[in-house]
Amino acid sequence: MDSSQEQLLSQSLHRAQRLKTLLEKEFFALKQQDLPLFEELQSQKLEIFSLLSQPDFLERVQAYTADPSATNQLTGWDEMIALITDCKQLHQRNEILINSKLQSIRNALHSIQVPDPMNSVEVYDRLGKLHPSRTGKPLSEA
Repeated sequence: MDSSQEQLLSQSLHRAQRLKTLLEKEFFALKQQDLPLFEELQSQKLEIFSLLSQPDFLERVQAYTADPSATNQLTGWDEMIALITDCKQLHQRNEILINSKLQSIRNALHSIQVPDPMNSVEVYDRLGKLHPSRTGKPLSEA
């Protein structure tokens, strides 16, 4: 493997490892609801994504991995693929957490904004007669 191939592999592994670290930090930020940290990590992730998705980078990777004489570099690229697979799984885990938090927020907003007549509470008045609760009032009138 020549020095440019080693450099490309080294840079790729470094970027993939950095992405994995950022995704782990992102999960922590999501769990802690630390939005400033989460937003800071997004810009760093985008930077790595843009570097890994540059057309010249992808062409060089394809050229090196297609070279039949480069069997000794395959273990390095196997490590790279394993790291990217880990990153994909971490990203999916973070996506699941984000979606569950969004769904919780939607449900909470829905329960506040739209009263459900099937779940209304019935109460007795002073004469012992049954009256439905006043769930139709908006919060601004309460």
